[in-house]
Amino acid sequence: MRIASVDVQAEAVGLRVGMPLADARAQVGALAVVPHDPVLDQDWLDRLAQGCARYSPLVALDAPDGLILDIAGADHLYGGEAELVSDVERRLTRLGLTLRYALGPTADAARALARYQTRPAPDEASAIRRLPVAALELESEATTALVRAGLKTIGDLASRPMANIAARFGADAAMALRRLLGDAPSPLDPRIALPPVVAERRFAEPLGSTAHATKVLAELAGEAIEQLSERGKGGRHFRATFFRSDGLARSIAIETGHPTRDIGLVMRLFAERMDSLADPLDPGFGFDMIRLAVPRLETLGATQLKLEGGAVRAATEGAAMAELADRLTTRLGRSRVRRLRPADTHIPEQAQLELPAADAPLPLPWPAPEAGEPPTRPFHLFDPPQPIEVIAEVPDGPPHHFRWRRATHAVRRYEGPERIAAEWWRRRDNGGLTRDYYRVEDARGRRFWLFRHGLYDEKPDPRWYIHGVFA
Repeated sequence: MRIASVDVQAEAVGLRVGMPLADARAQVGALAVVPHDPVLDQDWLDRLAQGCARYSPLVALDAPDGLILDIAGADHLYGGEAELVSDVERRLTRLGLTLRYALGPTADAARALARYQTRPAPDEASAIRRLPVAALELESEATTALVRAGLKTIGDLASRPMANIAARFGADAAMALRRLLGDAPSPLDPRIALPPVVAERRFAEPLGSTAHATKVLAELAGEAIEQLSERGKGGRHFRATFFRSDGLARSIAIETGHPTRDIGLVMRLFAERMDSLADPLDPGFGFDMIRLAVPRLETLGATQLKLEGGAVRAATEGAAMAELADRLTTRLGRSRVRRLRPADTHIPEQAQLELPAADAPLPLPWPAPEAGEPPTRPFHLFDPPQPIEVIAEVPDGPPHHFRWRRATHAVRRYEGPERIAAEWWRRRDNGGLTRDYYRVEDARGRRFWLFRHGLYDEKPDPRWYIHGVFA
């Protein structure tokens, strides 16, 4: 067993990453050891990133122990860069963390300065040029080759022609150098994409009551609804983030099956979500900021209702069903409430999809049955179809008797065949086998949906299956 990470006190007494645990215990008798858990470390880093969203909407993870913030245009909210860094350090110190930070013109430059800078410099450009070539984070062989060539710092490497660097040490070395110097873009991959609609509220005195925070959330929902109305949009996904004064944050998200601008519906869903939390929303030392984001928008136009009121009733019924599905999804979970949607295929078992109710409805309508006619498909299909033994008068004829689940059924009436070909454009074997479906009724009046899988010119001995039972 070896040490995976150490804190400041452990470093002060000479413990290092990679040291055998037995040696560390021999060196420090009262050594506090915690098992290394990368999953919990990632979860903790993600929580810190969520809390740092108070400073900038663009926060990226630099695993396993770093965060990158794009504070361009946001530092003035705290009185400048120095005050912003001081606020970050104060909150992290309260959490028992040690902060090592740096500011740079690009994300790569700031990251390299935070991890590899060892002595101060008069300006950022000089600090970057003083960094060791290890800041490029190339393969170990490439870094060793650079050092052996006498190129020990970024400044030594930057003084050489870029074409020579690429030819001798590879294109990766040249690109890493350009990104570090700011000659090539170093884009961030933010943990949460910048939402199109945001409303937030900051407090001079933290809110210590969850009920008060909920009232503020309702006010923010009203502001977000106004922005949606101006755009002619409706929200499908709402995410509320409660920032605590100790630096951590808690996000609560809801989804709706259809775009909405109904503030009452949004707040009812948030109430359902908060009531169903296994870990209740805890203000801790208080919330000093609350943000409501709407990351998913869809067009929501005005609805023209009929004067006689028929459309009013239909719209109300549809809205009530959609709200019920949204409430159940919010309380039970996204994957717990599902609905069937039609699919663009003629294969019976693939003609419908079981999707979460919160997903957007597909544009395909359900086929309407003919009035007064019995259904052509059973409501329940066997998955997979169950094999049966069939006796037919002629090879390609309808079934005369069939045996299913050790019981023999004599066919008295039948309809068919309904011939369904395979989707040849999705298969490499030129379409697979053809199916001939029959709707049959036995001597006791029970109705079944049978099919022969393959024609006799496609397969010498095609099998029969039962695909469903009519009610």
